[in-house]
Amino acid sequence: MNHRLTLSLFLGGTLMLTAGMARAQQGPPPGGEMAHGGPGGGWMAPPIGERIELLGFEGMHGGKVVTGAPFSAVAVSVSTQTLSDGNQITRTTHTSLFRDSQGRFRKEVNFSAIGTVAEAGQPRTFIMIHDPVAQVAFALQPDQKVAHKMAFSGPRSAAGGNGQSRFESRMQKELANGTLKKEELGTQTIDGVLATGTRYTHTIVAGQIGNEKPISVVSEQWYSADLQMVVKSTRTDPRSGTTTYTVTSIQRSEPAASLFAVPSDYSVTEGGPRGGHAHGGARQAPPTDPQ
Repeated sequence: MNHRLTLSLFLGGTLMLTAGMARAQQGPPPGGEMAHGGPGGGWMAPPIGERIELLGFEGMHGGKVVTGAPFSAVAVSVSTQTLSDGNQITRTTHTSLFRDSQGRFRKEVNFSAIGTVAEAGQPRTFIMIHDPVAQVAFALQPDQKVAHKMAFSGPRSAAGGNGQSRFESRMQKELANGTLKKEELGTQTIDGVLATGTRYTHTIVAGQIGNEKPISVVSEQWYSADLQMVVKSTRTDPRSGTTTYTVTSIQRSEPAASLFAVPSDYSVTEGGPRGGHAHGGARQAPPTDPQ
């Protein structure tokens, strides 16, 4: 994974998170981060689901805004794929998470364990700051001291509602025809936080994607109602392997306010990594979006 691709994945995940936060969803959506990937793709299409977990977005559940529940923690994602010759590919990502009482969120993603990152001679780190109060998000590149500013408009209830309705309709259809199975797993304490578990098993029937036999994709997640986020998940897909996501070192105190501001020695690029004008000497705090 080269630097440009890594940045593209990170910014892509940031934009998805920003859009989700604008909708401010209440409670975990059915199946957590599961998403249908088009004809034959089934739930939790491997390329998107795997990358989102590796980027540390799994716990956000579509990016809802949560106030009054500050915390800091470290999310560890491990993806393991076994090849046909028995060889294994394992990728590990550590993501530092911070949320303040007003719902501001910061993620520091460390790509030091991903393939070609080592070729650069040093770990690759990206930082995302999302500020629902100022209605703006920033993707920071510490190695270049650049902040990519991404503003967003308010919730689009019609589009969001229709999309959610289609999602729920498809889910109910698959529950009814037996290709999707839901199991409640009870509760357990994970790193001092009480969480409720749910397991979804999606079956891709024989012939749906050219498969000779049925394929089972299993997703298990543990959701904390207190933190309003997933604190642990496991996804197993024979096509792509197993990915685990675990939130550890949870601290319930208020993070420092400086974590949610762009450093003064960063330049700010409007409109993402390819467009807009770069402003030297970024503001200490994200500006309020005029929309």
